[in-house]
Amino acid sequence: MFYIHQCTCISPQQTFPVADLTVMHSPADNKLLAIEPAYDDIPKGVLRRMSKPVRIGIGAALPLLKQTGQPDGIIIGTANAGMEDCFHFLKQIIEYNEGLLTPGNFVQSTPNALAAQVGMLTKNKGYNITHVHLGLAFENAMIDAAMLIDVQPGNTYLLGAVDDISSHNYNINLLDGWFKDEPTATADLYDSNTKGSIPGEGTAMFLVNGERQSAIAEVVDIATLHSNDELLVKQYLNDFIDKNLPPDEKIDLLISGENGDNRMNKYYAACEELISSDTGIIRYKHLSGEYPTASAMAVWLACYILQNNPLPAHLIKKNPSGTKIKNILIYNTFKGAQHSFILLSGA
Repeated sequence: MFYIHQCTCISPQQTFPVADLTVMHSPADNKLLAIEPAYDDIPKGVLRRMSKPVRIGIGAALPLLKQTGQPDGIIIGTANAGMEDCFHFLKQIIEYNEGLLTPGNFVQSTPNALAAQVGMLTKNKGYNITHVHLGLAFENAMIDAAMLIDVQPGNTYLLGAVDDISSHNYNINLLDGWFKDEPTATADLYDSNTKGSIPGEGTAMFLVNGERQSAIAEVVDIATLHSNDELLVKQYLNDFIDKNLPPDEKIDLLISGENGDNRMNKYYAACEELISSDTGIIRYKHLSGEYPTASAMAVWLACYILQNNPLPAHLIKKNPSGTKIKNILIYNTFKGAQHSFILLSGA
C-alpha cells in the first residue's frame, strides 16, 4: 500500500523528541495526559492561541516537515479534537448574548483545525483533509493516503492522528462506564478485571509515500469492521491474514489494543486464538490510555520496533520465539463496536 519514512509521537510517555519506553509515567487523577514539549518551532504569539490537540499535533508534525520540506498533502484522523473549544464557544454565545465573541475558540473549535493550521504555518496549499470517524478515524486517514499513493506513488503525505481528553467527552464516557471509577495504576491496568479503561490522549505523525528506499516500514494492508460479534471479528481477521500473508510467512508480533476493560477481552482473546504459538504479543494502552485514535500510537510503536529498538518487559504479554521481527499485526477495537486490523512489515 505505502511506506512510512519518518514518524513522531507525543504521548503520556517519553516518546518525543527521543523515545525512552523503559519508564512508565502514571496517571494523574486517573488520566494519562500527554507530555507536551517546549514547542520551539511554533511562534509564541500563535502558540498561546492554540488548543491542546492543535499544539501537540503541530508539535509532532513540524519536526518531520522541517527535515523534508513540503508534503503533497496533509491527512489527519481525529474523533474529538476541537471539542473543548467548541463548548467554550457555545457557552460564550449564551454568556455574551450573541454579542462580541472570542474568535480564538471559534477558530480552534472544529476537528480540521490541526490540518488547517499545519497547512497555514508551512504555507502548504496541497490536499488537506481531516477524517472524523470515532474509533476508525486514523484508519480511514490511512486508507485515504493509500488510495492517493496508489495513483501517484511519488507523492509524499503527512499522515497523522490526534485526540485529547476534553472535559465534555471525559464526563460523558465516565458516566457511560467507559472509564474506570477506581484509581488504577499503570502497571495494574490489565489485571483490574473491571469495566472501563484509563482515558488517554496523544498524537502520532508519519511521512508516507510509495517509495521503498530508506523506508522504516511498509503498510501492507488495512481493514475495518463494525460489529459486536467476536466470532465475526475472528473470521474477518482470519480472512485478512490469509489474504495478505503467503503460506511460508507468519505474524511475528501482535500489537494488541487490550485496554483493561473486561468487556473487551473476548475480542482480543478471539484474535489471539488465530495467531501462531511462535507469535509474540505486546500491549501498549497502559502507556497511551484509551482514546479513539490510539491505534496511531500502535503504528508508531511498530515503527519503533522495526528499527530494532528493544522491547521493555512491561510491554510484553508473550515473547516472540524468533529474534527477527518482520510482520507486525495491530488489532484494536473501540468500545467493542469498531474494529481495525493493520498489517505492517519491515521495509
